[in-house]
Amino acid sequence: MPKRMKAIAIAAGMGCVALSGVAFATPAAPPATPTAAPAPQAAAEGAGVSNTAPTSAAAPATAAPTSPLLAQDGAPATTIDPNVGLPIDGRIGLQPQVTKNGEFAHWMHNDVLVPVITVICVLVLLLLAWVVFRYRRAANPVPSKTSHNTLVEVLWTLGPVVVLVLIAIPSIGLLQAQFKPAPAGAVTLKAIGNQWYWTYQYPDHGGIEITANMLKEKDQVAPGERARTDADGPRLLAVDNRIVLPVGVPIRLITTSNDVIHSWAIPAFWMKLDAVPGRLNETSFTIEKPGLYFGQCSELCGARHAFMPIAVQAVPPAQFAAWVAAKGGKMPGSAAPSAAVIPQPGAVGSAVMREEAKDARTIVGPDNSNEPALRPVTDADASLLTTQGATGNPAGAGNAGQ
Repeated sequence: MPKRMKAIAIAAGMGCVALSGVAFATPAAPPATPTAAPAPQAAAEGAGVSNTAPTSAAAPATAAPTSPLLAQDGAPATTIDPNVGLPIDGRIGLQPQVTKNGEFAHWMHNDVLVPVITVICVLVLLLLAWVVFRYRRAANPVPSKTSHNTLVEVLWTLGPVVVLVLIAIPSIGLLQAQFKPAPAGAVTLKAIGNQWYWTYQYPDHGGIEITANMLKEKDQVAPGERARTDADGPRLLAVDNRIVLPVGVPIRLITTSNDVIHSWAIPAFWMKLDAVPGRLNETSFTIEKPGLYFGQCSELCGARHAFMPIAVQAVPPAQFAAWVAAKGGKMPGSAAPSAAVIPQPGAVGSAVMREEAKDARTIVGPDNSNEPALRPVTDADASLLTTQGATGNPAGAGNAGQ
């Protein structure tokens, strides 16, 4: 009997060992299912073929903070060209232009205005030298009493008139081109000036909103803030969130302000448009070359006027469509003109009023009697309140850390 019990005990122990091996065994992982790569964006037409960004190709459907389409500042990764789009120490003259209006203005400045000014200055200098030498007291002890000379008077009247007319012809054409309305299919960008930062809206692309603050130097940032690097741009011109615009597509620029007069200016675009409180100013332009372009507020707007930089990243239309999708926006119809309502700051339906209403879980909107009305917030309203804050700057909008 003892031998039989011993055999049973040994058999039971071996069974426990076998069961323990089953319990702790790791099942083999199932083979990974390959993930289909996102469809590539449609190729953009040439600048002379179409003014509309292609919208037929599918872009990434969801916006993710770690999307490879977005760099740290929320724009596609790119490299700065040290000779285009930014000021260069020691350079004399205008920046290289990347718009048709800029190229025309560059030609007019270099080939029309500068030669005319040079000829006039040299002519006046020679006339003064000749008068000083010819009519000095030693050479002309008895001055002439002539009071009129018809030929001279006609020449010095008609000469400047002819010069002004010749200058006015290209000048008027340039002014007309600068304020030509944007065609159908243009990308609408609204730039709102604040003391002292910029807010941007894409009303035709799902209500994307971006706040851009200047990036400070390493010795100026607070803990947790992102400092400027050479990849961001030059000192005082780099921002934490660049705006992205397509190449070869007309841009409809609208400016306004929330406080005082600002001015949105990019020298490489030949662009300077004032942002006036209570007013919408509008112009259009078309960027012809991809790259990074920097500018500043060009209207004295207070103590930190010098710290309101502008950074524009121009990319191919297909990449712009992918960026819009990564931001959670959507591309509009292929040829539809902008029909977005762009209210003034503080007006009924404006972003400020919507934010205030959002805090109260209500939304403000006009009714048939043109009086403000309140209604519950819906999911459709959330897209109007989407913002892209100051990446890496926890202080948020308005000169982060100031």
